[in-house]
Amino acid sequence: MNKKWWHDKTAYQIYPKSFYDTNGDGIGDLKGIISKLDYLKDLGIDIIWLSPIYQSPFVDQGYDISDYYKIDESFGTMEDFDTLLAEAKKRNMYILMDLVINHCSDKHKWFQEALKNPEGEYGDYFYFRKGTNGNPPSNYRSYFGKSAWQQVEGTDYYYLHMFAKEQPDLNWENPKLLNELYTMINWWLEKGVAGFRIDAIINIKKDLTFQSLEPDGPDGLVSVWRMVENVDGVGKLLEDLKKNTFEKYQAFTVAEVFNMKKDELVEFIGENGHFSTMFDFSAHSLSMGEHGWYDSKPVQFMDFKKALFHSQQECQEVGFLANIIENHDEPRGVNRFLPDHAQNPAGAKMLGTISILLRGIPFLYQGQEIGMQNCPMDSIDDYDDISTHNEYLTALEAGLSKDEALKVCCLNSRDNARTPMQWDASANAGFTSQTPWLKVNPNYKDLNVKAQLADENSVLCYYKKLLALRKSPEYRELFTYGKFVPLFEDDPDLFAYERTLEGKTVTVLANFGRTAKTLTLAIGSEADILLNSQPQADIHNGQISLNSCQVIVTG
Repeated sequence: MNKKWWHDKTAYQIYPKSFYDTNGDGIGDLKGIISKLDYLKDLGIDIIWLSPIYQSPFVDQGYDISDYYKIDESFGTMEDFDTLLAEAKKRNMYILMDLVINHCSDKHKWFQEALKNPEGEYGDYFYFRKGTNGNPPSNYRSYFGKSAWQQVEGTDYYYLHMFAKEQPDLNWENPKLLNELYTMINWWLEKGVAGFRIDAIINIKKDLTFQSLEPDGPDGLVSVWRMVENVDGVGKLLEDLKKNTFEKYQAFTVAEVFNMKKDELVEFIGENGHFSTMFDFSAHSLSMGEHGWYDSKPVQFMDFKKALFHSQQECQEVGFLANIIENHDEPRGVNRFLPDHAQNPAGAKMLGTISILLRGIPFLYQGQEIGMQNCPMDSIDDYDDISTHNEYLTALEAGLSKDEALKVCCLNSRDNARTPMQWDASANAGFTSQTPWLKVNPNYKDLNVKAQLADENSVLCYYKKLLALRKSPEYRELFTYGKFVPLFEDDPDLFAYERTLEGKTVTVLANFGRTAKTLTLAIGSEADILLNSQPQADIHNGQISLNSCQVIVTG
């Protein structure tokens, strides 16, 4: 494997709207990010991924872009962004933009021109099709519910939107559009961004016949991803994208990929793959309901373990995965992946350790390092997220009561991860001096950065030790390139594995169970304890005791 600059790096996702507000408008901004760069550097972060900061109407929180070349004024100015790039560079840190190129906003000038003449030049930047007898061209259901086709008022034309109706899909079969996109991407790379997180990219290839498929719900519609699964040819589009943009700049790219075919892993993230890496969603997929959030199931520990073990083993001879516990589209990992008895600081340390020491690129999400949790909401009106509102209605239509539907949202809403960052115990968690755009989790007075910085046993201080171990001169190569070897695969409580490289081995042991366990390991009594989440741990004659919710790293 050819070594790349990003192989040994640790990344951190910032959701700018909720990170830190410096001008008192209740919305986080670029100056707020700049002011926290030293905090992130001290934590052990190298790469910062920013969720979208482009000009946008914010129907889908910035994933509906109306101008790819402008910073939305709610976040600041392009001068602020240039300052962020310069300040990050001073600290040997890298900035990733969020690249949203499957669709744009219906307020983008391309789409506004397309509406004037769906059969004209800009009309072909999108997918306009005529309906039949007043019905949409096919029975696709969007990712956010309801038909994926929106009728153009006063005509028999419909346009495709796999997400919200305000997010029309872009036509990747159009060379003029592709040239526009490539030019824009290269413009940002020339400016100095290190690469991109690439949104929903598997969706760019469509079946241009747009044939209706067998319905998969009582509404007579079929999830649009089934069309995505059935179509071939996305690889050529992705390879052209890479060669015309990323490859020329040695850019780091991390793709959001669902519905990839089983034999395509090497094409996506192999030595000469389309992307540097892609997120491992194997564990996150375990909680997906067949029809929506209302029939999703809690994640079972053994399923969680098997999913991650499988991903690690499948990938390690191919390339690097991006390992995540949570992101802006998911509820908090402490609540999703830990059993009830472990949803506490001890569990947060354990969950962080097993993820960050896996083979691949660790991605932290803001607040993960202090163990932020899901935010209880009193009403559906407290939620901002478009997807949450759609899932609430879906749950009601399925027969759930309002209280039951709200509980479903409390468990699954994307807004769980979007509540403001909890900096201290002052008003609004120190995020803003005024009213925040989204409710602050009421646990902020006890769970915040300032308090944890002052407590050497806190989740935050533990994360700093964890990242320092991964990046230490003695173990950096092992944690970057070492082989992943699963241990205790059938044990119902243990998540354990080894990382090995050139005769050196590190063992990670985590007890997800309710009771202590004594383990016998193929290690001598001279093995060192490199990291321990609880005060006591002893190794005697190859035996080690683990308390409930304890994780130990030995080497």
